[in-house]
Amino acid sequence: MPYTKIWIHLIWSTKNREPMLQKDFRSKLFDHIRENVKGKGIHLDTMNGYLDHVHTLIRLKPDQSVARVAQLLKGESSHWVNDQKLTGFKFEWQDEYIALSVSESQLDKVREYIKNQEEHHRKKTFAEEYEQFMKKYGFNEEG
Repeated sequence: MPYTKIWIHLIWSTKNREPMLQKDFRSKLFDHIRENVKGKGIHLDTMNGYLDHVHTLIRLKPDQSVARVAQLLKGESSHWVNDQKLTGFKFEWQDEYIALSVSESQLDKVREYIKNQEEHHRKKTFAEEYEQFMKKYGFNEEG
């Protein structure tokens, strides 16, 4: 049996970064995602977000890929929202996402960052945060 600890900070946004995740809706959605991952074998450590995006800290199992976990989280949750008719329109997530590896020594720092999203976004928009992640981790660079 393989022993692995692969932590991923996974971030994704609503389609066109529309501010659709109002507090009550966000709470229902996150409760559903937390319940749903149990049946999918996904270890979701921490989750939070704000009006237009979601942050999660997940631990991948040896047979899981980032792409598959992102698909399961995003695809199933948008399907559920639409099936439950929780919005008056078709709810969608943006296709893209950011996935960053997290070392054991940084887990508490990332957990706190995720837990404090509402406070964090009083000072900085998600667009600003997104650009900061893209620059900091070199996603805008060629090659």
